[in-house]
Amino acid sequence: MSTIVVLEVKAKPGTGDSLVALFKEILPDTRSYDGCISLDFIQNQDDPETLIAYEVWETREHYEKYFQWRVETGAIATLEPLIEGPPVIRYFNMTDA
Repeated sequence: MSTIVVLEVKAKPGTGDSLVALFKEILPDTRSYDGCISLDFIQNQDDPETLIAYEVWETREHYEKYFQWRVETGAIATLEPLIEGPPVIRYFNMTDA
């Protein structure tokens, strides 16, 4: 069963568009990473500093390996000056409802 990952970041005031531009540069590598099925990156209409990555991965382990790679390559450190606090990551399973 695939895993849905919801990653939420809150950009510092006035930096939402800059953060979108940064993600635009790095997300092609995410989409081609082993285990990534799909990824949509969305921006809140009423609060453009709130950004969410809605991702579908083959397994949670695939995502965790990917995220560790992002830490090791410095991508997470690159985000830190633009965001308030650490990213919030949630893992979900599809239901039959």
